[in-house]
Amino acid sequence: MNCLVVATRNRGKIKELEVLLGGLVTKIMSSADLEGFPDTIEDGDTFKDNALKKAREASAFSGLSALADDSGLIVDALDGLPGVLSARFAGVGGGDAANNDLLLMKMKGVPLESRRAAFLCVLAFVSPQGVERTFVGRVGGQILESPRGTEGFGYDPLFLVDGSGCSMAELDLEQKNVISHRGQAFRQFLEFYKEYGQIKS
Repeated sequence: MNCLVVATRNRGKIKELEVLLGGLVTKIMSSADLEGFPDTIEDGDTFKDNALKKAREASAFSGLSALADDSGLIVDALDGLPGVLSARFAGVGGGDAANNDLLLMKMKGVPLESRRAAFLCVLAFVSPQGVERTFVGRVGGQILESPRGTEGFGYDPLFLVDGSGCSMAELDLEQKNVISHRGQAFRQFLEFYKEYGQIKS
């Protein structure tokens, strides 16, 4: 695969994906590299709906194979929120800090044993030839009472990874890719690629 479009403008995601996809593709492009590419309206009810929509639109616009993921945080005590609203939990344009502040406010007073959560990622691949596949990754953990760590992005500083003793933001990129929801989904994609052979972009 010579060129792959990744349907995101999130530089943190692109950085992770460049490591995960190293050697698989010659060039990785982001949505920001496609002049005039409109942002996909993420109005799906599920992560899968949104991931497929983003990948389909990116492939159709660019004429290339496209990858897109929809990832988010699912908190048991909040009945699954923020879920598909993870990136805009505090409102459109609110950003990571505002989202984290809102999460901490909503979790105030919730005891440790009730702070269970999971990161979920659905990765979608769409080719101009009509090949479509989705891959799912999940990692469990707990919501911390205050941020820890400076790596990563999004809710990483507030997510204590099961069995690690570390927040997601205390892991370096290599460690994170081994255990993360996105890393899991991308390893499934790599297996798909190896099984089905060269997919022409």
